[in-house]
Amino acid sequence: MPGPHAPHIAETAPHDWKYVAEGGSTIVFSYAGPPHADFDGTALRLRKRPVPQTGEGNKDAEQRQQSRKGGGEEDGEDAEGEPDDPTIVFQRRVIEQLVPREHLPRLDAVRVDRAWLQELADAMEGLRPPERRAKDRIDTQKRKAVLATDLVGGEGWAVEIKPKWGFLPTPTFLSPETRDTKRATCRFCMHAHLKSTQGEDVSLGYCPLDLYSGAEKRVAGAVHALWDAWIGSGGGVNNLRVFIKGKVLKPGADDPSTLAPLATALFPPTRSPLGTDTPPSDAVNELRDAFTRALVAPLLHTPVLRTLSTLQRTLDALDVEGLSALWTRLHPDTPRLGDGAPDPDIDEWARFVDAYACRARRSAEDDGRDDLPATPDELRYRLLAYLLSASFKDCSIILRMAPARGDAADGGEQQQQQQETTVTVIDLDVKSIDRLAKWAKLDRAIVDAYRTVAVPRRCDDARPRPSS
Repeated sequence: MPGPHAPHIAETAPHDWKYVAEGGSTIVFSYAGPPHADFDGTALRLRKRPVPQTGEGNKDAEQRQQSRKGGGEEDGEDAEGEPDDPTIVFQRRVIEQLVPREHLPRLDAVRVDRAWLQELADAMEGLRPPERRAKDRIDTQKRKAVLATDLVGGEGWAVEIKPKWGFLPTPTFLSPETRDTKRATCRFCMHAHLKSTQGEDVSLGYCPLDLYSGAEKRVAGAVHALWDAWIGSGGGVNNLRVFIKGKVLKPGADDPSTLAPLATALFPPTRSPLGTDTPPSDAVNELRDAFTRALVAPLLHTPVLRTLSTLQRTLDALDVEGLSALWTRLHPDTPRLGDGAPDPDIDEWARFVDAYACRARRSAEDDGRDDLPATPDELRYRLLAYLLSASFKDCSIILRMAPARGDAADGGEQQQQQQETTVTVIDLDVKSIDRLAKWAKLDRAIVDAYRTVAVPRRCDDARPRPSS
């Protein structure tokens, strides 16, 4: 649908779209309007921009007034001069070379205009979390947006998991001061510790290496830990989100009745543990066990987690410490990692993927060597590799679960539902090179804080060998 053949959002009304969720840079709506060939089964992903600072509010209000007065785009303003959202191009030229298309959402361009976006923003603002409203809003100046596969709407239910880092770094490029710490405890667990000391809600019991392990008991333990953090934070921890018919489910830590929609998805009405004589804590535990059983089978079956872990560890072969050391060797007078280096354009990204594939074919062991060539070309390759690894570390997976049918205790029925479950990778956004220095600084803070822990967690990076 790119280019002039892209549909226009004005073929729908703003009230045809239902607020779903949002992240740091985008906000997502699900189509719930009358049948439409272009929009049925789709989600609309819109870019956001920061709330105007003091002194900028008048200008923002003037633009809004002009939009309403003109009834749409300003003279000469259209979508032809605006490129497709970078997410679309990045997926087609880069991500689809690394992740099978069946595990990616469809992404297409859709034309938008200011008046329509402003009407949607005004209607949906009250549904957004207060902390988000204070920071940003829909960017009404955009003329193109992203139309994606709706993975959470309609019948059935869906689970979003943000797996995070799925490996321990190799010791080759770690400093003596950090090597023992980084080789014992994974990055996520160390970062969770730091966040907890700063008063943030975190998934302290969850270790990504368990989720990625491919071992049934460890995967079940990871899902249990995600559930416990989800319940304990009232849905505030973003590593797990549950959607029932397109709506985010917000659990009440002390109110099991808030889990009734999930119980309906997991159990036939006659077997639901809610609304019975079962003590509330036992009912929640029974729900947790059923939830875990529903997720573990597709998580073990899908190749997605193994793919993500492999991409993460092979693209981030140096760790940010090794990358910083290589940068310093070539830029001794520019201490901040990445300073002055340009962001790659899409053609350079495409060439990088070709080079990455070529290296992978030559040898999976090359990155374990300690004679890393200190050349500008090698540095550029490693900078891009680290940026791409960050995309795979920060993505989410959506498990689209089939609606419950019949008796949940029936083994054949459970197997049929598992076969109908799909696993899709989302939020694979391109990262900017100007974030490298921030990540290097954060890495030092995370490790420094964790080195003071009296009894550090030992994370197990063992993975089962693929079947021959």
